[in-house]
Parts: sequence; C-alpha cells; structure tokens
Amino acid sequence: MGFPKPNYMRSKLIKRVIFDKYRLHKGNGDMWPNTWADDDVIYTGSGDIPGSVLNFWRVTGEPAFYGLEVTMINKTPVDKDFAGKLPDTHAWNNLKPAGVIFLDGRLYMTVSSMNYGEQEHYYRQRYPNCWIITSDDYGVTWDKSATPYDFFSGALCGPAFVQHGKNNAGTPDDYIYACFPCGYNGVAYWENADCLLMGRVLSDKILERGEWEFFTEDNNWDKDGKNAKPIFEYANMTGQNFIQYNAGICRYIMGNYSFMSEEGEPRPYHAGEFLGTNTKYPSQLTLYEAPNPWGPWAIFHTDNNWGMYGGYQPSFPAKWISVDGLTMHMVSSGSFDDYNFTVQKLTLELF
Repeated sequence: MGFPKPNYMRSKLIKRVIFDKYRLHKGNGDMWPNTWADDDVIYTGSGDIPGSVLNFWRVTGEPAFYGLEVTMINKTPVDKDFAGKLPDTHAWNNLKPAGVIFLDGRLYMTVSSMNYGEQEHYYRQRYPNCWIITSDDYGVTWDKSATPYDFFSGALCGPAFVQHGKNNAGTPDDYIYACFPCGYNGVAYWENADCLLMGRVLSDKILERGEWEFFTEDNNWDKDGKNAKPIFEYANMTGQNFIQYNAGICRYIMGNYSFMSEEGEPRPYHAGEFLGTNTKYPSQLTLYEAPNPWGPWAIFHTDNNWGMYGGYQPSFPAKWISVDGLTMHMVSSGSFDDYNFTVQKLTLELF
C-alpha cells in the first residue's frame, strides 16, 4: 500500500522547503511546547524524564551548535502525588505538557492528564482531562490550582496555544487561540487522532472556562464546545500540533505528525507488532500554511520517513523566524537519539 496522503491543496505561496543537514540536540525529554517572553527568552515544557513526567525549561542564545543553552527551571511543576490521584489516568506516566504562552508577565501552561496502553483506544495516548497552571516568576514556581483539573475534558484536551511573537505582540485581535487534537469519537489523543478543533478566549479571561468559545464554521464561534467543527482533518494521522504565525510571509505555519508501520499503515506510538516496547516505526511529517489560525490550510511539504526513529511535535519558535519569514528553525522530538530538544534550520522558497 502507499503512504497516507492528507486531502489538502498544494500551497500557492511556498514552493518548497530546504532543510539544513545538521541537527542540534539539547536538554532531555520530549514535546517542547514553547513561547517567547518579554525578557527575550524562549520558555518551554517537557515531559517524561527520569523522576518527572512534567518539567519546565528556559532556552537562551541562538540555534547554533555552541550558542544555544536549554536549562531546566522546574523539574516538577505538578507534583507526582497530585498527578497520581487524578481519575482515569495511567499509574505512573500520567501527565503531558500541551501548550505554553506568555502574556504580560505571566506564563500559562496547559497540562493534560494522560492514559495509554488501552486496547479500546487502539493504544493511543489519551487525554481524559486538561487544565491550566500559571507562573508569575518565569517558570520557577507554579500555581497548579489556577483552574480545576477538569477545566477541559472530552474532545477539548491537549490544547496548544497559537504563537504570535514576543509577548504575543503580533496577535491580530484581543483573543488567545488554541488548537485541540481529537478523534471523531469525541476523545482527545496525542497521536494518530482525526482532527483539530480550535478555541479562543479574550487574553484577560484565559482562566475563565465560560469565556472560551469554539470555531464552528465560516468564522462563527460558539461557547458550547459540543458544537465545535474541525479546522483540520486527517483521519488516523492528526497529531497534537503547534501553530505559529510567520509575520514575514503573513501566514500561519503548522506541522503535523503521526506514526505509521513500515508499510505505511497508520500505527500509534505504542501499538502494533512491538506493542509497548519498541517504537522505532517511522512517522510522517507534513507542513501547512494558512491565512488564519483556523485555515484554510494548504500543504507545502511531506516527509514519509521523518526522524531517525520517528519524529514528532514539530514547532517553529517565533523568535527564530527571520524578518522576511524565509528562514525558520524547527524544534521537535523523537525516539531514542532524538529524545530531546532537537533543532533543525530550514529555508522556505516561495513561488
């Protein structure tokens, strides 16, 4: 069989992508949702290192081999005892960072409770609930009770904030946007889901659940999350994606990932022939651009064998996008050799 193909038109703006052959590895862990704060530092969350399922880091310097420092600030923003008592979660691997954003002196991080290894969910990593924690000292300490642990649930878990530059200064309006990965069954998944939903909230109302509203269609929004419609669809192949605004080309950039067998069959991270032990199967990377955070999306790059052992969660930190928008740096993670803050430079060629 052939590889899965997303049903999106080819970009009429971006002709191709040229990746630098070198990759830089820093830190430890995976996921790395990131944001650019007013102190000119990139702040990012990581998961699943020895002794911690959730940790927080600062990134300073430039993405060159000797110019970048990735330093842990807080090893356990949410303590393990609290996480272990959350309902419907895995016994020990029970939290994931989802999104991070800095606004006017405060860091907000969405944290999802997590379960996996469940046959009824095709062994995908599932999010039962999600909430928001905050830090007023650049990630040193966190208020883990800024919202209830079930602030979001069902399809509305794992939200990643859309990034608009330093201190979110490039936002086109007064809203903060976030995308939610989910299945058509109304359950949120980290990998091999079906679609993305989108929510938004006024920037001074982030911690008020009743102020959130969700994209339905034709730029309409509804406070009832059950009425949300997908902004992106790729059945069995949608990941927990990040979206960044590239001001130089006036486009939102999104990377999508999901895992496959060597024959091209969609296959979640902990499923398949090597159930629960070996995760060396490849992943697919697809890159998209759109004029709005909710689309419409156009594809401009596909890699059917991405990463040494299957890469995941690509993002493009706003700080490292050139003024003309043609140079970006992709941050990602992967199994084994790439289980860290992996950085690779890329150049866009426009039509």
